[in-house]
Amino acid sequence: MSEQHEEAHFCRTAGEKIMFSDAIVQAIKKVQQRYPDTQGAVLPALHIIQKEYGHLTYEAMRFVSQQLRVPESDVFGTATFYSLYRWKNPGRHQIQICHNLSCSLLGAETMIAHLEKKLGVCEGQVTKDGRFSFIRMECIGRCDGAPAMLVDDDYHGDLTPAKIDEILKKYE
Repeated sequence: MSEQHEEAHFCRTAGEKIMFSDAIVQAIKKVQQRYPDTQGAVLPALHIIQKEYGHLTYEAMRFVSQQLRVPESDVFGTATFYSLYRWKNPGRHQIQICHNLSCSLLGAETMIAHLEKKLGVCEGQVTKDGRFSFIRMECIGRCDGAPAMLVDDDYHGDLTPAKIDEILKKYE
């Protein structure tokens, strides 16, 4: 670990202290430089925070607002509009199952029902052991392999209940 002192930015959420490191600040500034209108940097800035901490908090949105100098209401509106942002810690492995037109026509609802039964939780919940959470996604951009899902950043397509069982074993 480096002995160099890193500037820290703090916020509180549910009684715990979260530190936004200088590396997070720099990553947000780098993203901000790519957009002539800083409003365009809100989505990637929120993604940076979520990737680091697993979910968003109101304090994190306030932090993004301050860093980008955009109104808090704009950041909040953006964060709540998109379903890709989480408001609580996900499981260690995050399953995103597509239910857009192609996937729905080819069995997405059957795959979702199978996941709920296999994991013992409903969509949007975390398994008791904290291993998995899953949500529906409007589209994961892989219509060529419908029905499809992501586990973390790994794509899996042409799903069947048996194939899902095999895939999940890899993440245990």
